Amino acid sequence: MSDLRHKVLFVCIHNSARSQMAEAFLNKHGEGQFEAESAGIEPGKMNPNVIKVMQEVGIDLSQNGTQGVFDLFRQGRFYNAVITVCDAASAEICPVFPGRVKRVAWSFEDPSAFKGSQEEVLLHTRQIRDEIEKAVLQFIKEASVVSYWM
Repeated sequence: MSDLRHKVLFVCIHNSARSQMAEAFLNKHGEGQFEAESAGIEPGKMNPNVIKVMQEVGIDLSQNGTQGVFDLFRQGRFYNAVITVCDAASAEICPVFPGRVKRVAWSFEDPSAFKGSQEEVLLHTRQIRDEIEKAVLQFIKEASVVSYWM
């Protein structure tokens, strides 16, 4: 069954927020059709605000670590789709994975750059969380069409 699932890699700068949320949502909503992972161009530390807002929707990222996209590339990992969730300039330095890979670019603000009071930062992080979940749900819908992968 495992090799019938679409393998999807989400990439952002530090693998500390956006890519982690996208991975979690695809694994949650993908109903076994997808196997999602995430990585960063320059791996950092998990964003505590992201951990908090994901716990609010029943997803625990507190034990997640970060990993580097280039490490996965060197391991010869295979993905059906690589989705960048950072700005376009950062997405351009993401390696091209071997095989037939669908490349998709989504642009979301980086929660690590949010300023203001703790509540303001959490509010903005929740907005990004919700935008990412909507994008993942739309991806699942589009990916269910056979021609999507061609």
